[in-house]
Amino acid sequence: MKAGFDLSNLEFAHADSIVRLLGIEFTEAGEGYLTARMPVDARTHQPFGILHGGASVVLAESLGSVASYMLLDDPAKQRAVGLEVNANHIRSVRDGWVYGRCTPIHIGRTTHVWDIRITTEEGKLVCVSRLTIAIITDKS
Repeated sequence: MKAGFDLSNLEFAHADSIVRLLGIEFTEAGEGYLTARMPVDARTHQPFGILHGGASVVLAESLGSVASYMLLDDPAKQRAVGLEVNANHIRSVRDGWVYGRCTPIHIGRTTHVWDIRITTEEGKLVCVSRLTIAIITDKS
């Protein structure tokens, strides 16, 4: 990620998306990282009243996709799309917020690989995820 990136420039991408639906907020972009937070509430709970693992994966994939978007040479012609995601769910959370931090493992010309760590408000590890992004170019 490019330090000083204005996160308000991302509003166009999330106006009508799952990011908005789940209440995900991008909070900081710096040299080599991107952070966001997501509420743990009725929108993100599974039937037993704890954070749904799928919601954690949405947070992870959203972080990695946006991080890759921020690195595109020509966002008008290139797209950053998810290729593979995995997640290990470590701890349950009932309420509050979870925080995701995305850092690069590999930044190539056609693929990016991201490490995403999701934690509680107290900094306890909730989920570890790895995301591979394909960089595709519009040929038209």
